[in-house]
Amino acid sequence: MGFVYDMSQNQATPAITQTGEPVLILKEGSSETKGNDAQKNNTLAAKLIAEVVKTSLGPRGMDKMLVDNLGDVTITNDGATILKQMDVQHPAAKIIIEISKTTDNEVGDGTTSAVVLAGALLERAERLIDKGLHPTIIVEGYSKAAEKALETLNEIAVQVKPEDKGALTQVAETSMRSKLVSSDSARLASIVVEAISMVADKSGNDDATYKVDNDNVKVEKKSGASIADTKLIKGIVLDKEVVSAAMPKRVVNARIALVNSALEIEKTEYSAEIRINDPSQMKKFLQEENSILSTMIDKIRATGTNVVVCQKGIDDVAQSYLAQKQILAVRRTKESDMAKLSRATGARIITNLDDISENDLGYAGLVEERKVEQDKWVFVEDCRNAKAVTILVRGESQRIVDEAERGVHDAIMVVKDLLEKPAIVAGGGAVEAELATSLREYSNKLSGRKQLAVEAFADALEFIPQTLAENAGMDQIETQAEIRAKHSQGKKWYGINVYAGKVSDMMNNHVIEPVAVKEQIIESAAEAASMILRVDDVIASGKTKQSPSSHGASSGMDGSGD
Repeated sequence: MGFVYDMSQNQATPAITQTGEPVLILKEGSSETKGNDAQKNNTLAAKLIAEVVKTSLGPRGMDKMLVDNLGDVTITNDGATILKQMDVQHPAAKIIIEISKTTDNEVGDGTTSAVVLAGALLERAERLIDKGLHPTIIVEGYSKAAEKALETLNEIAVQVKPEDKGALTQVAETSMRSKLVSSDSARLASIVVEAISMVADKSGNDDATYKVDNDNVKVEKKSGASIADTKLIKGIVLDKEVVSAAMPKRVVNARIALVNSALEIEKTEYSAEIRINDPSQMKKFLQEENSILSTMIDKIRATGTNVVVCQKGIDDVAQSYLAQKQILAVRRTKESDMAKLSRATGARIITNLDDISENDLGYAGLVEERKVEQDKWVFVEDCRNAKAVTILVRGESQRIVDEAERGVHDAIMVVKDLLEKPAIVAGGGAVEAELATSLREYSNKLSGRKQLAVEAFADALEFIPQTLAENAGMDQIETQAEIRAKHSQGKKWYGINVYAGKVSDMMNNHVIEPVAVKEQIIESAAEAASMILRVDDVIASGKTKQSPSSHGASSGMDGSGD
């Protein structure tokens, strides 16, 4: 049966021709919401998502306790983590969650701000729609406002040198001040900056720009110690143990071979049968196998290798030969760790042992198996010019170490952002307040209804410092009036100092953020809000029902088998 939408009944009704025949449009069970009802429904869903994370914004934001269907508990104030673990069904809410994921993947920080700004844009758009403004006009106004805001953002940004460790450290600290690790943010920030500086590569011939692959900073976590025990390993930590107790557990001045082939006898690709009629034949067969394995190990040892990291298996006999040669070996290493070890030690990954040479080996000052709580891990440390490093994050409990890892991840991303685009702005809602002031001046130059949309965009930007003030327990109205007054006087870096509970110069307070993060927040929020505002018709397919006949058929088949 087909359906059309009946505005009076707010539901899909059968579409019938003059002759009484049904017109097939939507399948049975489908629903449709149109016009203002669709827009209000979508806007409400998006606003509710923003409401969930709004109280988590800033250093004084509250945490959320998330319990999954297995009963596992996550406590966090990271916007991306909160939304990722929410089981949301509404399509408009999923769009808002998608922008938090995109922001997290692209710049690492600002996920909560992006969602809060998108919710504020939709709330103000709803007010304009109620006053008779068409959604298309609002979308066009928002587009102009976002374009102007990004232009102004780059005009007021302060350019820094990528080698400025002070700026890099302050950016990392600002990112972590809103996390559980805020009390240790200074030490962790210096670790993150050192790690990123080691793996950063200069981009092309331009010495002023860098390219950073944050995958080269491996983050391992382990509970059982203080966050202050977090440390940088100038090399790689492998969550593996040495394959044999007879092997050395500590090798100084390690010469490392990375092997991507199995150190064992390969099985034939086809079925084979060997008939042995004499015990001596069996002995010769085993001796031949041992000879093949011995030759493999001799080839490795001949290059001066004293550490072998194998991506595949190592035969028991091969382990014995390696132990006799005093070679430390690790097997079943992940492909990603092999690639990181190659960048850290300078070793070439070997796929054919016949081609192995001394030039293929990597170097590390120390390779050692250590016990970390109940596990044994292999540490490859003190690598020369390491282009891959490890941050070993510690914490008193598993939930604390999980949250600490999220804080370190965000810090890694913002330092990467600043290296790739060396420009900063003040945090604490200062830049949003400055952009709002600039947009209001810009709106006065516009004519027509788009002016209202640009003003609404400015109001939405101001919602960020308002939320920071609210979460810090400050008076919203007084704070808003004061911050507007400061920015009208040209004091562009005045924002919300949540620790002092007042409006102050956030640049002087060393609360700074990369321009790249702010760009991503504005672009993501504006695009998500515009996408939702353009929707005036929501058509939901009915759930597929299994026909009773299929149940009957299966029952009959089951019965016939008895």
